[in-house]
Amino acid sequence: MTDTVYDVVIVGGGPAGLSAAQYAARSNLKTIVVDKSPTAGALAFTSRIENYPGLPEPATGKELLDIFRKQAVTFGAEYVEKQVVGAKLDGEVKEVFTLDETYRGKAVIIATGSMGRKPAIKGEAEFLGRGVSYCALCDAAFYRGKTVCVIGDSEEAVKDAGLLTRFADTVYLISPSKKLKVEDDHPTLKIQNLRVLTGHSVTSIEGNEVVERIRMAESELKEESELALSGVFVYLHGSKPIVDFLAGAADLSEEECLVTNKMMETSIPGVFGAGDVTCAEVRQVVIAASNGCIAALSAEKYIHHRKRRKYDWAK
Repeated sequence: MTDTVYDVVIVGGGPAGLSAAQYAARSNLKTIVVDKSPTAGALAFTSRIENYPGLPEPATGKELLDIFRKQAVTFGAEYVEKQVVGAKLDGEVKEVFTLDETYRGKAVIIATGSMGRKPAIKGEAEFLGRGVSYCALCDAAFYRGKTVCVIGDSEEAVKDAGLLTRFADTVYLISPSKKLKVEDDHPTLKIQNLRVLTGHSVTSIEGNEVVERIRMAESELKEESELALSGVFVYLHGSKPIVDFLAGAADLSEEECLVTNKMMETSIPGVFGAGDVTCAEVRQVVIAASNGCIAALSAEKYIHHRKRRKYDWAK
């Protein structure tokens, strides 16, 4: 655990989290963004943005996110790429846990988005923790010398498949789409013990006590094939709020949305939400960014015990 106590710990590096980081850091708050991956969120997957205010030319979502991140860091925010696996939010100092570090803060802003999903592959839920995983960094070492697969087509899936090749004997990257969402010359794709299967869908995950095989079908063929392996890493995305790491630490709605008021305050003093994790009715980048701004201003007010929020920090 680091001895540093931040003013604000922000979980999530999308438009909400990075906007919150800009406003928090510019407010002279010691701020850190803990982000699973700069390529994992909904905006990073967007190929064209042309209606964001102030953007003179169309840009990819990744390009816009890079601008957000650069602004936040320029104002003084720290940015680390780590997956958050838990949080302790009661008490004056809150704690956010990753696999190898604990980040402590006077306030926490949750901006993890809503690309989570419920288990959808037959056997996925049954074998969770017994061969099915959503975190290569967490579980790669368990599969040393074995055969595993990664299901997904995103850059995050490709990168984590590369991580697994350091441990597993053979890694299959199984993509439901015909083309991966990375450049053809991506360095991971050149790794010798990586096998890429595009245009394939995994139909079931099977085994006894642990995973032993998967069944999959090529999109243009009806017959299924079987592949023997020990681990399945799922990197498919949906539209469910990403709140699993909270483990009941904050109030959620029936739809598992993080509950906040109009000033982005949750039921826990010093804990705020922003962006799609709150299930905003309008899911646009500009709305997420405004949520992040409000959350940061509310955090500043909370930390300094102000009666009103301070809006102008220009020197």
